[in-house]
Amino acid sequence: MAGPITFQTVGRILRLAYQDSGLVQDGDSPDSAQLADGMMRLNDMANLWVTQGVKLWLVTDQSIPLVAGTDTYTLGPSGSVNMTRPLQVFEAYYLDSSNNRTPLSILSWTDWARLSQVTTQGALNSILVDKQQTLLSIRTWQVPDTAEATGTLHVLLRNQVTNVTMLTDTVGFPIEWAMALRWGLASDLAMGQPTAIMQRCDQRAETFRMALDEWDTDDASVTISLDGAAYSANFPG
Repeated sequence: MAGPITFQTVGRILRLAYQDSGLVQDGDSPDSAQLADGMMRLNDMANLWVTQGVKLWLVTDQSIPLVAGTDTYTLGPSGSVNMTRPLQVFEAYYLDSSNNRTPLSILSWTDWARLSQVTTQGALNSILVDKQQTLLSIRTWQVPDTAEATGTLHVLLRNQVTNVTMLTDTVGFPIEWAMALRWGLASDLAMGQPTAIMQRCDQRAETFRMALDEWDTDDASVTISLDGAAYSANFPG
């Protein structure tokens, strides 16, 4: 018995998108120049899409070893954690040597600037995420002391999607995103085509994209409560 489809290739998405946009007739295939252009457009679209919505398959829990007296840790090529630069940190916690977790606050630059002292060593309370072009830098407050350095800092990351380079590559989106990718690319390709084609591509791209964004959420409800100790420490009085 045939099993479910488990992948979608770049070539398949490009071929259907070109046909949907009216640039290639049904039954024909894009030429080499169209394929190269379409692949670049698909990568650009995917890189933008992962900055919007949850995209659960791109979320990872990354551990960062702590060093006593060190307040800055980098995620990226040749960083403290050598990896592809992540896009975002949206949650953080401290894991002690007994595997107990303590949630950490994520500070804005304004909150960080209002701290009276950023070099004091002690228990971790908050982090500042500094997004740079080639890496993501994390500063801790307080600076971990010897006791705190026996544990690890954990951050929940939203990672980049893997870009494609060959027609046989599998795109970095699960199979349920096939229609959204296909029509999203068709909408981009259809610019300059007759109005009816552009409207059809735009409408279907929007419909499928919204459906997938609404679907790609945590199945369980999310409950957030105020960390009173962290708030009092950051904003005394």
